[in-house]
Amino acid sequence: MAPSFGWWAKGSLKGTPVVVKMENPNWSMEELQAPSEDDFLVANTPTGTSEKARGKNAKQLTWVLLLKAHRAAGCLTSIISTLIALGSAIRGRVASGRTDADNDNGSANENRSVKTRLYNCIKVFLWLSLLLLSFEIAAYFKGWHFGAPKLQLQSIFTAPFGVRDFFDSLYSRWVMIRVEYLAPPLQFLASFCIILFLIQSLDRLILCLGCFLIRFKRIKPIPKQFSVADLESGENGFFPMVLVQIPMCNEKEVYQQSIAAVCNLDWPKSKILIQVLDDSDDPTTQLLIKEEVYKWQEQGVPIVYRHRVIRDGYKAGNLKSAMSCSYVKDYEFVVIFDADFQPNPDFLKRTVPHFKDNEDVGLVQARWSFVNKDENLLTRLQNINLSFHFEVEQQVNGVFINFFGFNGTAGVWRIKALEDSGGWLERTTVEDMDIAVRAHLRGWKFVFLNDVECQCELPESYEAYRKQQHRWHSGPMQLFRLCLPDIIRAKISIWKKFNMIFLFFLLRKLILPFYSFTLFCIILPMTMFVPEAELPAWVVCYIPATMSFLNILPAPKSFPFIVPYLLFENTMSVTKFNAMISGLFQLGSAYEWVVTKKSGRSSEGDLVSLVEKQPKHQHGGSEPNLDELKTEIEQEQKALKKKHNRIYTKELALAFLLLTASARSLLSAQGIHFYFLLFQGISFLLVGLDLIGEQVL
Repeated sequence: MAPSFGWWAKGSLKGTPVVVKMENPNWSMEELQAPSEDDFLVANTPTGTSEKARGKNAKQLTWVLLLKAHRAAGCLTSIISTLIALGSAIRGRVASGRTDADNDNGSANENRSVKTRLYNCIKVFLWLSLLLLSFEIAAYFKGWHFGAPKLQLQSIFTAPFGVRDFFDSLYSRWVMIRVEYLAPPLQFLASFCIILFLIQSLDRLILCLGCFLIRFKRIKPIPKQFSVADLESGENGFFPMVLVQIPMCNEKEVYQQSIAAVCNLDWPKSKILIQVLDDSDDPTTQLLIKEEVYKWQEQGVPIVYRHRVIRDGYKAGNLKSAMSCSYVKDYEFVVIFDADFQPNPDFLKRTVPHFKDNEDVGLVQARWSFVNKDENLLTRLQNINLSFHFEVEQQVNGVFINFFGFNGTAGVWRIKALEDSGGWLERTTVEDMDIAVRAHLRGWKFVFLNDVECQCELPESYEAYRKQQHRWHSGPMQLFRLCLPDIIRAKISIWKKFNMIFLFFLLRKLILPFYSFTLFCIILPMTMFVPEAELPAWVVCYIPATMSFLNILPAPKSFPFIVPYLLFENTMSVTKFNAMISGLFQLGSAYEWVVTKKSGRSSEGDLVSLVEKQPKHQHGGSEPNLDELKTEIEQEQKALKKKHNRIYTKELALAFLLLTASARSLLSAQGIHFYFLLFQGISFLLVGLDLIGEQVL
């Protein structure tokens, strides 16, 4: 009902009455009635009545416009307050954060001068781009308007040289330098990277087609059925002697869940031995792991604790030392689980039978699944990448060529294959890939089981993920330098040599990070300042979007994250490129090994279920000490509640470079290039300020 006061109450209810609903803090218009016929009557109507109707409608329209203006002001105020809050949060992070140049326990021995070379190069590009941007803006306001991406040189020299001022003369010379000296090499490098990009995209497409064929024909390795019953378990099956190894180093967040899961494997106890290979240098962690092993020993589980006195060679040295034990000769197979892996009880029953009557099979690899894949945006993006790796790359290579890179864990090796290949070597940071390559050169075949999963944990902080990716991309280049002569001399087919040299090493380990960084982070922004060198829209948008769509197919629930995935993969290219160069040329950080930080989020529910199944026993006389240690750990965790973020200088420098290039693209209406550069620059900015993933303690 309309109010009964003021001008609103004068006269009868005609025209376009407005019903307004009050909301806090904004006002919204709920209904606007259509105008009546009297509102449009001009002729055959008394003049006073007509003017009164027009005046009333004008006042009502003013009221509606005021309401809309008030609502717009409310939205603008909320946007401004959000931006201010974001700015203050970023300012606080920058003030309290540490840069990636700060040393910590994991990188204390790294050469700082080597580490900053790439950053210095990026800084040069950044300052140069800022200078060119100011130069281009000045030219734009003086009337030097260029179409995108072609530059119309005919209009540059229409006026006599004497008439042009100094800036016009200087800018015309800059344009000629671009045309004659800068554009040709930049265009050549861009074309070269585009060719590499197309080759890698073709390889990715062929892998996806192979995966579709596997699904369509339902191809998968099937173990043979057995009728012989084991005397101890009474079950039919294949029960050879199996050695299970759990290498770990200072991982007190996850040691309990890993040991508990392995101790509950469904396998005859007389046919299995579990080795806990503890490389921890923290006495508290050593004692906790030792107490956990004693607990399971008292429950009748065949498990032993082993700690090295001389801790050389990281994980490879740990495994090599364990294989030197005299009792290893009694076992036929060895299974490896990293400290955060939790195999299902039937893991051995689903993997070991694939070796029966297949004497040329050296490795059976299971895929990984992730207990914290939905923890934050970083883990969601990792899940997309690793799902494609296992379901497409590993499965296709396993089915069609019987070779793939060993993932270092959740795999079963025939001990004879390990010995025949030379055993574990400490020469690289990717000992798993090293042993796989040497075994393949010796003629051993690999089997990948996509339907057998082993749960593990993804890094939840960008710092931990960055160090993991550095090791994963530096190690293959080290290995390529060492294995290339052996591959060339190996007595295998030409196709297998081509697959290992070009596809396995060069295309997927070297070319991919090279063109991702060079093409999208360096060449693309530079073409904004040298518009004579072009990058077509299909290179910038359409093919990357198609490849990202194919990558996300193995994880269809992650489809809403396809755009962040594309941007984040390009953002990670700076880390992967730096690691690739370090490994290829043996630079200071090539042999850096940092144990990936675990959170132990998955341990609570699993341990509760395991405790319900098993009786509680402790090693005699150790319970008070164990409780005291747990209390000490809790106090340490309370003292370390304050988290910090790091400021990643390379990513920040690239963020400002890309944002500067996006601003330059507006001057020549570059279209899709602007949006790509803008969002890619924002992605680098978020990562550079450590705003993705969890913070570290």
